[in-house]
Amino acid sequence: MTLDATLQSSAAWFPLLETQERERVLRDITSTQYAPGAIIERKGERATAWLGVQSGLVKVSVGNSEGKLASLMGVPAGGWFGEGSLLKQERRKYDVVALRESLILRMPEATFAWLLDRSIPFNRYLLHQLNERVGQFVGKAESDRLLDPEARVARCLIELVNPLLYPGKAMRLDITQEEIGYLARISRQRTNQALRTLESAKLVKVEYGAVHVLDLEGLQSYGT
Repeated sequence: MTLDATLQSSAAWFPLLETQERERVLRDITSTQYAPGAIIERKGERATAWLGVQSGLVKVSVGNSEGKLASLMGVPAGGWFGEGSLLKQERRKYDVVALRESLILRMPEATFAWLLDRSIPFNRYLLHQLNERVGQFVGKAESDRLLDPEARVARCLIELVNPLLYPGKAMRLDITQEEIGYLARISRQRTNQALRTLESAKLVKVEYGAVHVLDLEGLQSYGT
């Protein structure tokens, strides 16, 4: 699939652009393949591009000198992120790590700023995305402090099929239990138990290397 077709089908902001804007985006975007576990962006590096996941799955996380890690969010194929650092022209405040082999797209800072200056629909898209991210991070803080493992796994799955952040995303997630555990910050064994509980409640169907969300509304209730 060409980059044009990929963005048309998976990037909600791309169809909003005018022809000239699409042409520049397609000309300026670069792509890089990363192996599982590879660091895509390092905390402290200056942000120079808006990041998109063409394929794969990445984790955005922070850590300290003692080796403690906190997962902020997972970004599946079709997701774009990192606009906050560009808007503030600051260094990244987090690491971005590939959880599996991932193809990452980079829109240069200059192109991103050019779209901001000329496209009202693009600005509106970013406004909605930033608002949704704020709600996501508030929920993540609550999840880490107050929720049991089942609810944390439920919230993790909800984030990955979020229709506003990842429009058109199927309810079947190609994701392993180990990857869910990384994002929910619980062990693989506890993740397995939580998924079985959610499956018993007929909220999800656990498949080999995948989870199929059967009842999004029920899962949302479980994750609150």
